[in-house]
Amino acid sequence: MDTFAHRVRSSVAVSGTALLLAAAGFGLAPAASADESQPPVLAVDTAAPAEVGLAGLPVDFTTKVSNTGASDASSARLIYRIDGGAGLPSNAVGLEYRLSGTEWKTVPLTYADGKFSGEMPETFPLAAGQSRTVQLRIGVPMGTPHNGDSNGGTQQLKMTTLVSYGASGAATATDDDTVEVDGLGTRLSGVPATVTAGGPAVDFEATVANPTASGYENVTDTLITSRYASVQVLRSGTWETLTPVVSDAEPDVYGFDVIGKDASLAAHSSTVAKVRVSYRKDTPTGKTTVQSCVFVNQGSVPFRGTTFCGNESTLTVSAAGSTGGTPTPTPPPTPTASATPAPSASPSASAEAPAATSGTTSGTSGASTQLAATGSGGTSTIAVAAGAFLLAGAGALGIVALRRRRTRA
Repeated sequence: MDTFAHRVRSSVAVSGTALLLAAAGFGLAPAASADESQPPVLAVDTAAPAEVGLAGLPVDFTTKVSNTGASDASSARLIYRIDGGAGLPSNAVGLEYRLSGTEWKTVPLTYADGKFSGEMPETFPLAAGQSRTVQLRIGVPMGTPHNGDSNGGTQQLKMTTLVSYGASGAATATDDDTVEVDGLGTRLSGVPATVTAGGPAVDFEATVANPTASGYENVTDTLITSRYASVQVLRSGTWETLTPVVSDAEPDVYGFDVIGKDASLAAHSSTVAKVRVSYRKDTPTGKTTVQSCVFVNQGSVPFRGTTFCGNESTLTVSAAGSTGGTPTPTPPPTPTASATPAPSASPSASAEAPAATSGTTSGTSGASTQLAATGSGGTSTIAVAAGAFLLAGAGALGIVALRRRRTRA
């Protein structure tokens, strides 16, 4: 009897302990929670692009979501956070996705203090042990077509991908990636040391290079020089006289669009135009400069848009009456003026850029596709503004060269 009574008391004590633990939220054994579903275990892996082009078109990449748990996820959610630093404006970053079909859809992004964040609008189910790959593309458009932003820039984007499930939004896994940001380069090569006022023209080449993985649209490469200049470009074997473009804010600065307006440039490509320049007889003697600046998404106002400028090349203008060179081209037409003054520049210092390397060419708006040689005597090298600053307006077009802050291997 005593033994039986002891067994009864022990059983009652254990049952009482079980009740207390259950009330406290703890389970004694798997059998106690066998009918409760376990949460899914999600992992995320983003294969971000190594590089995109500032003001270029977006570059494709993928995000893979895997359910490594034993339970299904009814609604997997993808969230992106992108940090470009304080130098980017609110229109700088674009993110799109394609979950099914061929249509690209926008991931809405909010902006604060140089940081962008947004959630892919569509969720998707993911069974236990399964994975799904989502197609995305990211770009740094710096404005909209024909309305490029003239200020700002960055060297890289730090992108964090978060995955969650259900309505709570709590992230179950993250993945961090760095996307480098580069930009277009432009240079003049073969620029001679001297030119004669009212005398023969001088020939050289203007090159635009795209070292990035982004394609570019609405590209305008402009030769910047003084109001005394006349410029021709070789197109289809004929020297075509260009109409100068000026801004009311800088009437003494002439620009000549040497590859045409709104050209396209493929990823990892270059294009070159052969240029011929002469100066009027009344050109002041002494030093004058030529410089190449490329504008992306330039609108109706000249010299505005996302801007990359190469180094200046200096010529010494000799007095009228000197001889040599090729025949002087016909006088330039009346320049096209801007009704809206451009703002002044606010430059910042950066490191010197190396000369660009040759690459695959891509014809652009009638320009020759022959690659130019490297700079003449080191006076003209490609300079890239990505990661540094962008030129705003024509006020410094004749004197400011934008230089890249890092060198390419």
